Order: sequence, then C-alpha cells, then structure tokens
Amino acid sequence: MDATASLVDLAPITRMMLLGIVIAIGPLAWIWLRHRQASPAQRLRVLTLVTLFLTFDLVLFGAFTRLTDSGLGCPDWPGCYGAASPFGAHADISAAQSAMPTGPVTFSKAWIEMIHRYLATGVGVLIIVLAAGSWIERRRLHVHWVWPVVTLVWVCLQGAFGALTVTMKLFPAIVTLHLLGGLVLLALLRAQAVAYRLGETGSAGPVPIGAAQRWALLAAFALVWLQIALGGWVSTNYAVLACRDFPTCQGSWWPTMNLGEGFTLWRELGANHVGEAITFPALTAIHYVHRLTAYAVFAALLALAWTLWRVPGLERFARALVVLCAWQFLTGLSNVVLDWPLLAAVSHTGGAAALVIAFTGAVAATRGRPAPAARWRFTEAAR
Repeated sequence: MDATASLVDLAPITRMMLLGIVIAIGPLAWIWLRHRQASPAQRLRVLTLVTLFLTFDLVLFGAFTRLTDSGLGCPDWPGCYGAASPFGAHADISAAQSAMPTGPVTFSKAWIEMIHRYLATGVGVLIIVLAAGSWIERRRLHVHWVWPVVTLVWVCLQGAFGALTVTMKLFPAIVTLHLLGGLVLLALLRAQAVAYRLGETGSAGPVPIGAAQRWALLAAFALVWLQIALGGWVSTNYAVLACRDFPTCQGSWWPTMNLGEGFTLWRELGANHVGEAITFPALTAIHYVHRLTAYAVFAALLALAWTLWRVPGLERFARALVVLCAWQFLTGLSNVVLDWPLLAAVSHTGGAAALVIAFTGAVAATRGRPAPAARWRFTEAAR
C-alpha cells in the first residue's frame, strides 16, 4: 500500500510547478509593466525573446551542472529525496555526504542540481503562457499558434529526458539527447522570434538569396548539429582529456582508437556494451572524431561566411560565424591544453548554443530565389 501511494504522490511535482510559477512571475510582470501599451503580438514577441534568453541561460547552467558532476546531486526526480529543496532533504543529503564526502550527493551538488530544475520549471511555465497567449490571439498573429504548442510539447519531452537523466544514472545517450533537446528548444524559440519580427508592419520581409546559397546554409547548419552531437558525446563520456595535446593526440596524428566501442550508443556511463570498463582507445576515438570533424565544420562555416559576407541583410550573420568559429576554437583548445577548466567547458557549450541561435535566425529570415528559368515560365504562364 505504501509503495502504491508513493507511485501516485503528486506533491513533489505540485511543489515544483508552484516554484516554477513563482520564478516566472518576475519576467511576466516585467513584460506587462514595460509593454502594457503594446499590442498582444508585440508582448508575445517580447515574451518569446525573454524565454529564449532564459533558455540559453538554462542550457549553460545545465552544462555547469554536468561539468561539476552535480547531475545526481539529488538522485530522484523532480524533488530532492521527495522534498522541494535540499533544505527538506537535509538528513538524507547529510547521510549520503558522510558516507561518501566526494561522491555524487553533497549539499553543493544538490543545490546546483535543484537550481537547474527550478530554472527549467520557470522556463516551462513561460512556454505555457506563450502557448496559451498565442492560442487566444491566434487570429491576430503572424505566427501560427501551432509553433508555440509544438514548443510546449517539446519542453515537456525535455522534462521527461531530464527525469531519465537522473533515474538512468547519467546514461550517456540520454544525457546527450537531453543536451540536443535543449538546443532544439532554442531553435524553436528563435524561429518564432524571427517570425514575429518579419510579421511587423514595415518589415523588409525575408532576405532573398540564391538557391545554392540557401542549400549551403542548410548544409552548414546540419554539420553544426552533427558536431554538437559529437561534442555532447565527448562531454557525457568524459573523454575530453583523452587527448591532452594539439594538434596531435597522444603525440600521434592517428592515435590508437577503438571506434566500435567508443560509438556504441546504448551503454551505461563508463562501461562498454558488455558492462566492462570502457577502454582508453574507445575514449580516444570519441575525442579524436570530434576533433577531426571540427576541422571540416570550421572550413564549411568560414566558407559560408565568405559567401554571405556581401549579401545585404546577412552581413551580421557572416561576421557572427567568424567570431563564433574563433570562440569555439579557443575554448575547445583551452579544454585540451588547460586540463578542461570549467569556464572554458561551459563557454564551449555556450558557443554551440549561440551557433544554433544564429543559424536558426538566418534560416528563418531567408528564402531562396527562384531560378531565372522558373521565373520566366511563371511570367509566360501568367500572360
């Protein structure tokens, strides 16, 4: 009977939702007071931008949580030992910390983990308000109400992956998917923010670019997602220090690697597919594949920046690509040669998130020009 009751105990979720509402009240009140004379569409656009900013912060804090080994600071979900904060779990945390002072459960790690959950819940509440407001004002908006609803569904999936991250003990595939899901959330919010801007009176509309440029933009964005997935795999497997030199790895241009073991996706943290300790050549493969792919991605992004540099309306995006490539190179190099400092590691994740935001904005704000022959046929048909 007690076990059944614990399975349907909604108190932790209820308390977390109430805390999320309290956290969301601040941004919502600021938007209402600052823009009370604005139209509903303008307020929803500002709410989208604020939610985007806070989601970016949430992604960074999620990286901080992972990199400080705080992901299991509270080994249950959504609360901490069934409480809404580490204050209520004082006895349990004390017992765990006394048994293992440097283990996964300490007071500092518990607070880091719970602050991450509080921020996530607050962002979730803001997205609920965004979806509800978009539905209410759907007849007067330039952004289709489906997109905020999709964003709401996605943030719920993110919450589920957050729970699995804890209950499956930092399973690398789940943690990597959780990171990618956070970046997809950024992309959804950024696309909506661009749609609001393009729908405003006086907007110049989407930037027309050639079909080849459009395809190059989309292909480069796909490469960015691939590289982020590989980087997440490096981080969640703690393979950053498998190569401590640059540009070589372990003094070799082609170190000993076990690609099959390194890229077996469904396995526990620190183990291979049969449950034995993962080998160092496997960690080397995880690290070095990410590094080799980075060379190709940097070349593609710099080539794209060169192509779009003189396109009216995309100059800022081209400059941002160059800056972010430099940022990612410097922070990635710092991770290797400075023994993975926390600031560089979090900054590297921030650069990846910024690339997703920049690319999503560029994709959403551009459209391909029809080929000249297609335009001629359309004109002739109209006659």
